[in-house]
Amino acid sequence: MPYSFDVGLVYNGKLSDARRVFDDMCVKPVELWNKMIFEYVKRDDIILARQLFDEMPERDVVSWNSMISGFAKLREIANARDFFERMPEKNVVSWTLMIGAYSDVGDLETARKFFNQMPRRNVVTWNSMISSYTQRGKFEQALDLFVQMQLEGVVSDGYTFVSVLSACSHLGDLEFGKWIHYLIGDWYQLGVILGTALVDMYAKCGDINRAFSLFIKIGKKDVFSWNVMIKSLAIHGRTEDAIKCSFCCKKPGRNDQVERAELLIKDMPFEPDIAVWGALLGGCRVRNDLKLAEKVIEKATELEANEPGVYALLSNIHASVGQWQEALSAREKMEERNLYKKAGCSSVVYSA
Repeated sequence: MPYSFDVGLVYNGKLSDARRVFDDMCVKPVELWNKMIFEYVKRDDIILARQLFDEMPERDVVSWNSMISGFAKLREIANARDFFERMPEKNVVSWTLMIGAYSDVGDLETARKFFNQMPRRNVVTWNSMISSYTQRGKFEQALDLFVQMQLEGVVSDGYTFVSVLSACSHLGDLEFGKWIHYLIGDWYQLGVILGTALVDMYAKCGDINRAFSLFIKIGKKDVFSWNVMIKSLAIHGRTEDAIKCSFCCKKPGRNDQVERAELLIKDMPFEPDIAVWGALLGGCRVRNDLKLAEKVIEKATELEANEPGVYALLSNIHASVGQWQEALSAREKMEERNLYKKAGCSSVVYSA
């Protein structure tokens, strides 16, 4: 099939061969024109992309957006603006591209005007504007826009939270950072990048103990997360802990991950909470290390708290190693104390 053959050539990096096949085709759907233009734009060949664009018998919104993207990438703002103004139909991608184009050259005022004029926005648009403020050092504006985002009921994602946590880190705004942490909820599912952003925020806002506790809970730490923790400990005068972290980071192989985690927990300058023990138990389950799992459960059982989440997690810990009676007992304690997990919700208090 000619279309498939052409795409295959493009994916193999032979754009010139793909162009020859494209030129010989009698019937060229608009999707194929767009594909060729996209490949030229990806290679920063805006001249050939525009030549092809001008030859198109018909264009759709993707065609125009590809050209705007190409001009924006090369910081040819005037051309990007010209194409944006001339395109017969604009979508949310078109507007977002222009926001990014002006943000990249430091013109945040014009970028915000485009943002405000948009007929509708999605989370990508909000992220683009918020991250633009953060990258340009406009941290208060980033947080103000995040509050507006919450008021309008837009659901944030991991990219949103990383940007606003960075803003909190630079401002040293611990209370705002705690509110973001609350909104995130179960950040474990969102990965190491967001976990590291939380660690960095707490450390830069002065709560190094909370930062260290969160660091322990990150499942698959990368080099960046280790570096953030080591640097944070050193800045707070915890040089010995920083050295220990550095030593653990340099240990090779995957088999000693649990031992590394156990070592860090033993050296914590404060009592680990139930979630920390739960994180360690997760490693025990991977290794089928029931001996260490029993030690973890023993430590976890010593914790007394009136929060339902503690007993729910403790029940899950017991169940994960097949201790069903103990798991049931933990649930019964919740009922005895009239503790029940409630569905999560968020609220925003905003004063002008």
